[in-house]
Amino acid sequence: MRSRPRPGPDQDRFILFGRYPVPGLAKTRLIPFLGPAGAAELQRRMTDKVFREARVAVGRTGAVLEFFFEGGSADAMRRWLGSGAAYHPQGPGDLGLRMEAAFRRAFQEGSPRAVLFGTDIPGLSATVLDCAMDRLRNRDVVLGPSTDGGYWLMGLKKPAPLFSGIGWGSNQVLGQTLERAKEMGLSTALLDPLTDVDTMEDVQNLLPEWRNPEPYLSVIVPALNEVKHIEKTVRRALCRDAEVTVVDGGSLDGTRDAALRAGAKLLESPKGRSAQQNLGAGAAKAGVLLFLHGDTLLPPDYVRHVFEALLARTTALGAFRFKMDTEKPAARIVQSLVNFRSRYLGMPYGDQALFIRKSLFEKVGGFPQTPIGEDYFLVRRVRKYGRTVLCRAAVETSARRWQNMGFLRTTLINQVILAGLAWGISLPTLASIYQRRMKP
Repeated sequence: MRSRPRPGPDQDRFILFGRYPVPGLAKTRLIPFLGPAGAAELQRRMTDKVFREARVAVGRTGAVLEFFFEGGSADAMRRWLGSGAAYHPQGPGDLGLRMEAAFRRAFQEGSPRAVLFGTDIPGLSATVLDCAMDRLRNRDVVLGPSTDGGYWLMGLKKPAPLFSGIGWGSNQVLGQTLERAKEMGLSTALLDPLTDVDTMEDVQNLLPEWRNPEPYLSVIVPALNEVKHIEKTVRRALCRDAEVTVVDGGSLDGTRDAALRAGAKLLESPKGRSAQQNLGAGAAKAGVLLFLHGDTLLPPDYVRHVFEALLARTTALGAFRFKMDTEKPAARIVQSLVNFRSRYLGMPYGDQALFIRKSLFEKVGGFPQTPIGEDYFLVRRVRKYGRTVLCRAAVETSARRWQNMGFLRTTLINQVILAGLAWGISLPTLASIYQRRMKP
């Protein structure tokens, strides 16, 4: 399925080669330094920047833009980058075969000139792309030399067998390609050399903001007397891509010691979930925040789910499916109702591990200082900024509250509180009702 109409026979073409970013599969040589999600985030940012520059060049030259991708799907690419390009999978074969196929497609569809380039070139700009396209008026081949002996851009105005017998990945790629062009009698032009990002040294030289990388995700756990659960919750959340901060509201049962023993950072706050979560968010180093209840366990690959959900440009807030740590029939009914509400009404709540970009969280003012319903109000606040997404994976929450109070009674009380919040009933009144009715 195309995201744009078929290019006209006289339209020049910009061809972008890249990868759909997935933690663990993107920029794998940088994972030891940045973590799986950190490396994928770096690739995402570089791709976003190059894509924007390509769109500027398209607007100035009247060319069309195609993105040939690895991983993901055309729909996933479109959710990420929008409809400003046609998206196609790269197909099989080595890099040379895939590039040759992309050029062949362009010329078969009538494009007079085509310029192909990659996504990991911080120095690439719309002006550079304009220059490459212009050079093709007087030359058969245009190359952008890379400082590692390869090239970061190739432009052609007719099919040319320049891709077989090349030592892809070596420092001989540019020299071999120029020699092949000379043997075929093709005229060539070279652009200024640029450096692509392959190693951590490249990152430090070209992207100073990444010299001391922060974790991708900050997990914030407001806690009060959670000694029975907090250690397991923290250990499940800890990973290479995340920092975990427990914000204690005055526990008297050893919660603080258990959190530190599990490897979390510890902050102390006045009692109150809003205050605790806002304090944790303010101290967070990462650009993505995840708020986790002290008795809730994240799925093992939770960072990948968060990354993919926030990759879509329309996503403002995300959450996980809801599951209890019991198989009782009543629990399954409650889970189904909660997940239905979350998916179809876009209203997940705090025990589903809400996550959000820190910049948006700060923009909406964080959690309101209310005695009840802070997650309800946060979800309502961010809805005007984009979609609320429910991940396929589920968090596992302790069923202790439902078991202590009874599944029916707990569910009814929760629904009364939600209705009261929607109708604008006084928050102190609702908090008083909740505290009285939730006593065993």
